[in-house]
Amino acid sequence: MNKTSSNSLSLTEEQAMLLEASREFCRKKSTIEDVRRQLDTVLGYDLNVWNEMVDLGWLSIAIPEHLSGSGLGVNGLVPLIENMGRAMLGTPLVSTVLAAQLLIRADAGEYSERLLQKIVEGTPATIAFLENSDWGDTKIRCEIGSDLTIQGTKDFVDDTMAAQIFILPLIKNGELVLALVERQQLSDNAIFPHVLIDQTKRSARIDFSGIKIESSQIIENGRVEKSLSDVRIIGALLVAAEQAGSSAACLDLVVDYLNTRKQFGNLIGSYQALKHPTVDMLTMLDASRSFIYHAATIISDAPIQKDVRVACHMAKAQSTNTLTFTADRAVQFHGGMGFTYACDAQLYIRRAQWSQQQYGDAEYHRSALAGIFFDK
Repeated sequence: MNKTSSNSLSLTEEQAMLLEASREFCRKKSTIEDVRRQLDTVLGYDLNVWNEMVDLGWLSIAIPEHLSGSGLGVNGLVPLIENMGRAMLGTPLVSTVLAAQLLIRADAGEYSERLLQKIVEGTPATIAFLENSDWGDTKIRCEIGSDLTIQGTKDFVDDTMAAQIFILPLIKNGELVLALVERQQLSDNAIFPHVLIDQTKRSARIDFSGIKIESSQIIENGRVEKSLSDVRIIGALLVAAEQAGSSAACLDLVVDYLNTRKQFGNLIGSYQALKHPTVDMLTMLDASRSFIYHAATIISDAPIQKDVRVACHMAKAQSTNTLTFTADRAVQFHGGMGFTYACDAQLYIRRAQWSQQQYGDAEYHRSALAGIFFDK
C-alpha cells in the first residue's frame, strides 16, 4: 500500500495477490467446524495450518529484505489479518509479527537478528507487555539487577503456550530496557494459563523471577521506549483489522439467518425492526474498514508519527464498537438459541468481549486522541 498525495488506498501487485490468497486459504483451512475443534486444545490452533502459513511466507511479510523478510511492511499484514479474523483463525501470528517489529524497530544486535531468523522460519514469539489487566497502565515494575537476574511477573501474555521467544520490557538501573528470553529458560512452574472468554485465544501469567540472562539478551538504547510505544499502536491496528474481519463474518451469519428463518409465515428479514439494525451493522463495518485501511495506507517502517497514531487510534475505537454491536445483534436476532453454546453467534460475542480491551478499549483510544488533539 503506497502513500500518495491524496492518501488514497492502493495495492501493489504483491499485496493484491496476498489479499486474495489469504482469503482463500482462511476460507479453506478455518471453517467454523475447524474453529470449534480447536477451542479446547492447549495451543488453540492446528500446527499443520501454522506450518503452511510459514511456508507461504506470512511471518516474513513485514520483515525487511536484508533480514531475510519480504519487505512488504506492516501494511501488508492488514488484509491478511482481516481475513484471519473473518475465518476466526486462531494462531500466534499477530503476537509473533509484533515481536518481530519490536526487534526490528529497537535496532538490536546479532542476538536479536538470530531470533528474527528463527521467527521467519516459523518460531512463535510474543511480547510480555502487561503487569496487570490495564492497557492504560504503562508503568514497568519488573526489574533486572546488575547480575542480570530478572525479578517480576508479566500478566496476560498472549500465546504463551506456543511462544518460544519472549520479549520483556524491564527496568535496569532506572532505565527501560528489553530482555529477550527463550522458552528453555523458563521453569516448569512459571506459567499460569488464563481461562479466557474468547476460546480461540490463549494467554497466561508468567513469573520470570530468578531467570538469569546474558548481556547479549538485553536491548538497551535510546530507541527502546519509542519502539515499544510504536509496536503497541501497531498492535491496536492489527487487532482492529481482526475485529473488522470478525464483524464481517458476524454480519454474514445474521444475513443468512434473516433470509432463512421464518416467523408468522414470513422471513424475519422482511421486518423493519431487524432490517434497520442490520443496515447499522453494515455502515459501522464500512466505517471500520475506512479507518483501518486509511491507517494501513499511511503507516510505514519509519517511526510512527502523529498522523499515523491518530489513524490507528480511530481504527481501533471504531472497530471495537462495530464488533461489540454486530456480535450483540447476532445473538439477539437468533432469539433464545443465540444464547446457547451451539449457536455460532456466541463465538463472535466472546471475540468482541476479549478483543475490545486488547491494546486498549474504545474509551482508551478516544482519550488518547483527545490528548493528541488538545496537546495534553
